[in-house]
Amino acid sequence: MDIVFAILLYTLVGFVAQMIDGALGMAYGVSSNTFLLSVGVQPKVASACVHLAETFTTGVSGFSHWKLGNVDKELFKRLIIPGVLGAVVGAYILTQIDGNVIKPWVSGYLLIMGIVILVKAIRHNGEHNEVTSHISLLGLIGGFFDAIGGGGWGPIVTTTLVARGKHPRFAIGSVNSSEFFITFSQSVVFVFTLSADLLANWPIIVGLLLGGVIAAPLAAMVARKLPVKVLMALVGLLIIVLSLRTILMSLGVI
Repeated sequence: MDIVFAILLYTLVGFVAQMIDGALGMAYGVSSNTFLLSVGVQPKVASACVHLAETFTTGVSGFSHWKLGNVDKELFKRLIIPGVLGAVVGAYILTQIDGNVIKPWVSGYLLIMGIVILVKAIRHNGEHNEVTSHISLLGLIGGFFDAIGGGGWGPIVTTTLVARGKHPRFAIGSVNSSEFFITFSQSVVFVFTLSADLLANWPIIVGLLLGGVIAAPLAAMVARKLPVKVLMALVGLLIIVLSLRTILMSLGVI
């Protein structure tokens, strides 16, 4: 593939993925990783490239959400440390085993959460709960599976928070802002363990990075403007579709 064409292609992929992620609080890693796997990139290399690029895109996205007032500071602080710990462990394990083995189980959980969110969107009456319990455990699990599956911090953490009644705008903004620290910690592990593979695939990283950085401020504004019911419905539908796709792929149906 011509280098210029490759960079432009991956820039488009990064732009679309970040628009989805910044607006709905999830799916940059899932979307990008799915595309890379479909064109033959090895799972551990795909995850490494996505997270290295995502370090920059999450930085811009998190800053944008912070400036627009989409961040719950207490939730943000409680997610970071356990999320980083889970991410580091997951990134190291991914370099040793095939993370695809765990994906169907994670997708099954997400499918249930997606249905819960969709039902809540239909019944939504404008009230929201203050989520305070098990935040650290949620961050730990989200960081671990994000590294293992090439994406999952947003789907697991945002989905669970919204399903438990957290306002979508603040769940999305807080999760996106904390994601910078998660992706940075994973990238450090990947750079030390897969440096040769990352150098060989630099057009992927550059393209995803450019597209994501361009889209991040736009996506943050979309998250602030969309009505709550619409945000919840979109989050639920996106999770259901992505989860079903992963489950069907693992069963060999598609």
